[in-house]
Amino acid sequence: MYSVLITGASRGIGKAICGKFIREGYRVIAPARAQLDLSVPASIDNFIRENKDVPVDAIVNCAGINPIANIEDIEDSDFDKTMQVNVKAPLKLIQGFVGGMKSRGYGRIVNIGSIWGVVSKEGRTSYSVSKNGIHGISNTLAVELGKNNILVNSVCPGFTNTELTLQNISGIEAAELYKQIPLGRFAEPSEIAELVFFLCSDKNTYITGQKIVIDGGFVTR
Repeated sequence: MYSVLITGASRGIGKAICGKFIREGYRVIAPARAQLDLSVPASIDNFIRENKDVPVDAIVNCAGINPIANIEDIEDSDFDKTMQVNVKAPLKLIQGFVGGMKSRGYGRIVNIGSIWGVVSKEGRTSYSVSKNGIHGISNTLAVELGKNNILVNSVCPGFTNTELTLQNISGIEAAELYKQIPLGRFAEPSEIAELVFFLCSDKNTYITGQKIVIDGGFVTR
């Protein structure tokens, strides 16, 4: 039985990813914040130390934060926290568990990016920097770890029907956004989960180092 570590599995896309892996028979490690607080480096170190003997065959770094502010209003503390949660924490988790993958000659890593790491919009400086950074990690590790049969990719979702999206976007705003998406709708979390699962599964034997956009064609407009 393969094991997968998933962060951000309590809601939205992460919850759908977690459910997909469970249904496919994976042993899922989905720590709650009390077990793993990505904003606290010591918490990450403790989690890695407590789970150092657990074989992790796949990692899905899904957790992230998105503080919105125009350039003059970005607080150092918000920028630093975004880099910690969205970039440093995923890198630290990979560092903590990649040794086991290398020793077994098998591993799959998917870092969840965003369309805002491909295109951008006002107020997204911190978030876009972090999502471009996570793809830089994917690119480099794909080169570094390929010889160990460890495949590393970024998945960049567009607008998705999650609780957070529905809280932040009114029905009128959603209707306007539908017009900008060639498929005319938001993604369902399950659709993102299917792609992530494929990239982490044995069916993926040759895709690595890619920034895969799943957005219904939004960024092509």
